[in-house]
Amino acid sequence: MAKQYQFPERPIRRKRKKKEKKFGNSNRKKLLLIFLIILFFICVLIGRLLYINLSNSDTYARIVMAQMDYDSKSIPFKRGDIRDRNGTVLATSEKVYNLVLDPYVVLNSNGDCEEPTAEAIEDYFGIDESKVYEVLDDSPDSRYVVLAKKLDYDTVKAYQDFMNSEDEKDQEESAYIKGIWFEEEYLRQYPYDSLAASLIGFTIGGNQGTWGLEGYYNDMLNGTNGREYGYLSEDSDFERTTVAAVNGYNLVSTIDLNIQRIVEKYVTQLAQERGSKHTGVIVADPNNGEILAMADYPTFNPNSPRDLTAYYTEEEIKDFSDTEETEILYDVWRNFCVSDTFEAGSTIKPLTIGAALDESKVSVSDSFNCDGGEDLFDGVGMQHIQCHNVYGHGTTTLQEAIMWSCNDALMQIGSRIGSEDMVKYHRLYGFGQVTGIDLPGEASAENLVFDESTMGSFELATSAFGQGFNLTMVQMVAAFSSILNGGHYYQPHVVREITTENGQVVKSFEKVLVRNTLSEETCDWLKEAMHQTVADDGPNTTGTAARVDGYTIGGKTGTAEKVPRGSGKYVVSFIGFAPVENPRVVVYVVIDELEDNQEDSGAPTKMAGDILREILPYLQVFPENGEAAAGNGGDAGNYQWGAVQETNADDTPEDSEDTEGGQAGEGSSSTSDLESFVSQWVDEDGDGYDDITGEYYWDDLAEYMEQNGINTE
Repeated sequence: MAKQYQFPERPIRRKRKKKEKKFGNSNRKKLLLIFLIILFFICVLIGRLLYINLSNSDTYARIVMAQMDYDSKSIPFKRGDIRDRNGTVLATSEKVYNLVLDPYVVLNSNGDCEEPTAEAIEDYFGIDESKVYEVLDDSPDSRYVVLAKKLDYDTVKAYQDFMNSEDEKDQEESAYIKGIWFEEEYLRQYPYDSLAASLIGFTIGGNQGTWGLEGYYNDMLNGTNGREYGYLSEDSDFERTTVAAVNGYNLVSTIDLNIQRIVEKYVTQLAQERGSKHTGVIVADPNNGEILAMADYPTFNPNSPRDLTAYYTEEEIKDFSDTEETEILYDVWRNFCVSDTFEAGSTIKPLTIGAALDESKVSVSDSFNCDGGEDLFDGVGMQHIQCHNVYGHGTTTLQEAIMWSCNDALMQIGSRIGSEDMVKYHRLYGFGQVTGIDLPGEASAENLVFDESTMGSFELATSAFGQGFNLTMVQMVAAFSSILNGGHYYQPHVVREITTENGQVVKSFEKVLVRNTLSEETCDWLKEAMHQTVADDGPNTTGTAARVDGYTIGGKTGTAEKVPRGSGKYVVSFIGFAPVENPRVVVYVVIDELEDNQEDSGAPTKMAGDILREILPYLQVFPENGEAAAGNGGDAGNYQWGAVQETNADDTPEDSEDTEGGQAGEGSSSTSDLESFVSQWVDEDGDGYDDITGEYYWDDLAEYMEQNGINTE
């Protein structure tokens, strides 16, 4: 066994203690000397500060305050304009001035400055001298007191011209006027008051856009504030540096001011003569999704958006609680065309038939037997769904199903389509989805449409003629426009361009094709069927009130009973277009709870016809030789506001077999030749000049009256 090696033990070493160093007297003397030197300089500094404070405190205080004022002076940006498609300003920001008084400067300047300053303020700004003296007495050390707000440029300029005058007498007087300066800010203004109010929106808190384009494009319209800085140079001169404000971008909208004015004229007329809970009108170009006009009732003035005196008395307004007032304002501000949903009624029928044609479930030669209604199981029991003609239309062709607005025929067509395909086409038409229009608050009605699991035979039947599911006006316009342009669904939009203040284009919004809906062949057939809905003189035709002499007009009426059924509350509507051969414009009118006769679908039909009569010539779409186009027959605007008629649950009057739907009953009269002649012009202020063309027409009118033996008095 090998012997293990043993390491020798190491000896233990002890550490020596280090000798502690002592702080000697010499070090103490050095430390004391340093302390005394520092103390000496501190005393010198304190002495210097005391001397400055006692001898030159006012001078340095003014310099410091001037620097502080300059460091805090912000240069406001100008919020961008909102213009119509032709460049007319619909919303703009105008520079205004706040009058600021510096009492400290007035009271501590050389000479007696109180009286001259107070007199100048009274002379140029209309503020009583006593108020100025009161401010000087109450706040002698203040550097900032606002005496007046939102002064216009002319008022401020008159004062500045006096202060900068080269006249010796003026200079002597102005030398003792001290402590007056101005803050700049911008005031948002709407030159046309309530015109397109819900579409444009308004601002609060200076530059915070609310509702409409003001809210949707708030960040683009806003700019960045600038600033003025002050500092002392090496030579103790006060220097100034300015960082300029960056103004906001301008919006060029698709809205046409003249079309908007025409639309709002008729919306106001309906409100004054008949009344409604809500009324909405959209005018659009079906070929690119551009909205040409959008108006609703009730409305407001964005220059004073909280003013409710147009609808309530002062006493009523005072009695409102905060919650009640907020709810009322919300209802007034909300854009009915975008934010409200409703059952569309029979305006859906062309879309339903279009789906059936494209799915080959019906053909244009098919006919249907209308016996007044259908019996269907609603999940609880059998329900009888009536046609508006409870006696039945009898044998009804596919085209007549649209012309006569036959619910029975549409229920049979819906049954052929089936739930799966009906839901598919509802999605193609954009129902239950937002359109993506560039306006805030768009409702989708996602929870108010059917899917494959919720659409039974009963729901299939009612949805075929436009009840049982909800949509918005802008959804309907987008879907219906796809019929008019050959089957292309374009995203609706309200802005064409975003530009700089110099007019350079930052962003341009072209038409956006979202999807295709129907075949071109189907669209052409539907347009002709809707043309006959307006043009045909048969007793069951529903759209004759929309006729316009010299033009081919197409369209479809709609009446939907609101939930709960049997409440007597209805939404009536009409969607029309022109010319039929090459549609340039679509007009959709919706009236929610028409006060004097809620089922009167002739009211929106008449309004759409009146709007088309005025805007078609403006759009350079002229009548054929000044005479009614083939098939359009009858007088333009034959429905009179005062001739209220009773209608059935859909589109036609009671006793529809004897009376044309949508036309006035007994006692109504056609528009006279003179009225037709005058209706060529838009002259709201009665000065004899056409508001759109600017042409003087009274001489032509006088000549016409003389030639036709009409008393010119």
